[in-house]
Amino acid sequence: MPTKKNVATQEKRGLFLRFAKATANAAGSPPAFLLASGAIVLWAISGPLFGYSDTWQLVINTSTTIITFLMVFLIQNTQNRDSRALQLKLDELLRVSDGAHNMLLDLEELSDEELKAICKKYLALAELARTQMRNGQGDTDCPTVALDEAPAGKKKAAPLKSRLRKKVSRKKA
Repeated sequence: MPTKKNVATQEKRGLFLRFAKATANAAGSPPAFLLASGAIVLWAISGPLFGYSDTWQLVINTSTTIITFLMVFLIQNTQNRDSRALQLKLDELLRVSDGAHNMLLDLEELSDEELKAICKKYLALAELARTQMRNGQGDTDCPTVALDEAPAGKKKAAPLKSRLRKKVSRKKA
């Protein structure tokens, strides 16, 4: 049952997410570009009025630094959210595809070594398909990819599928 503290935290996150998304969308719009361009033109035109002083230069430098600093966090938040949503959509497509390796779900959570080992297998599969195409054969079948083998030169650890199952079991608990 949600506590008052959890509900308040979720509401704050929801407010920040809405603010970040709206700000990122507004900042990437044509009117925002025109507004920023107009501000720069006005600043440049005002140079002679202020004698191109240090204060005149400091105004634009400070303004752009503050805006850039804040926008980095807002845009990064939006990018992280979009990336997570895209990964979930890809995971769902894998999950419902016949013949797809369900162990590839949540692949971005694996170590670099595990990703490299899987990548090598798919690169070899792609090279095999290219060779078959060059030899006039088709490449539309669904060959089995042995994903549980240890990388070359490494001792064999627990099968990748079982490590992933354990990871999923821990997440559910």
